[in-house]
Amino acid sequence: MNRYLLPLGLFVVLAIFLAAGLTLNPREVPSPLVNKPVPPFKLAQLERPELEFSQKDMLGQVWLLNVWASWCVSCRDEHPVLVELARNRIVPVVGLNYKDKPPEAKAWLKQFGDPYLLSVTDRDGRVGIDYGVYGVPETFVIDRAGFIRYKQIGPVTREALETKILPLVRQLQKS
Repeated sequence: MNRYLLPLGLFVVLAIFLAAGLTLNPREVPSPLVNKPVPPFKLAQLERPELEFSQKDMLGQVWLLNVWASWCVSCRDEHPVLVELARNRIVPVVGLNYKDKPPEAKAWLKQFGDPYLLSVTDRDGRVGIDYGVYGVPETFVIDRAGFIRYKQIGPVTREALETKILPLVRQLQKS
């Protein structure tokens, strides 16, 4: 009888952990990069590959880094939200085109609109790795000093923009 109690007890503990895990929102996975300096990069611009862009170019500004790709279905879902955000000129958005072919990325922006101040190309995904990207789209809120203050996993929705991202952006712009 006692030899069955230990496996039963372990099973109950595992079931409790599984049940707790199923209640978590995967979009709210805490990033170890939040409140840390932006990982450095220098990448070619998508539209003007002879020019490079670095995170240092945005020092002194609050900005968003949006990781996207033309092959990303969820990127299409968030794109109208980003286009509207760009139209309102509340915060500059820089695009990080992730593991994509430049001609396809340019055609995608031409077809759906270009909400970005500029986009840079991360063809091999190394910068994405530095940022902890494990799927696109992902968006980072970066403060004036170059620190990541928030990471949105998955598409930016109107709700996420209005309840989390824009209030944080406005707060950071004031300080």
